[in-house]
Amino acid sequence: MSRPGRDDAPDRLYTLTGGRSRSGPDNPFDLVTLVVAECEPTPGMQSEHAAILRMTEAPTAVVEIAAELRLPVSITRILLCDLHAAGRVSARHPRTAAVPDPDILEQVLVGLRNL
Repeated sequence: MSRPGRDDAPDRLYTLTGGRSRSGPDNPFDLVTLVVAECEPTPGMQSEHAAILRMTEAPTAVVEIAAELRLPVSITRILLCDLHAAGRVSARHPRTAAVPDPDILEQVLVGLRNL
């Protein structure tokens, strides 16, 4: 069953990725990796690559790029790997929030109960 608004024709996806179905073992991109363009699009560049460079002028998550391009995440990751290998984008993983000390949380809870 086809989803509305998606162009998942296998021949188109095959053409976009040059026949590749996986991005490789050293792929730095997961769904929440922030991608940042390191350069401007150049004439003659594949249209999807140029679109990625334009939308990643500010840090953008891989899943947002895939949604904007209306492509599966797996295909988007392959395109991103191409750009990353050429030095056109960089990958930044979001910072993980530090987990607060459980003793401090307990003290806050006790203080709230005493109010």
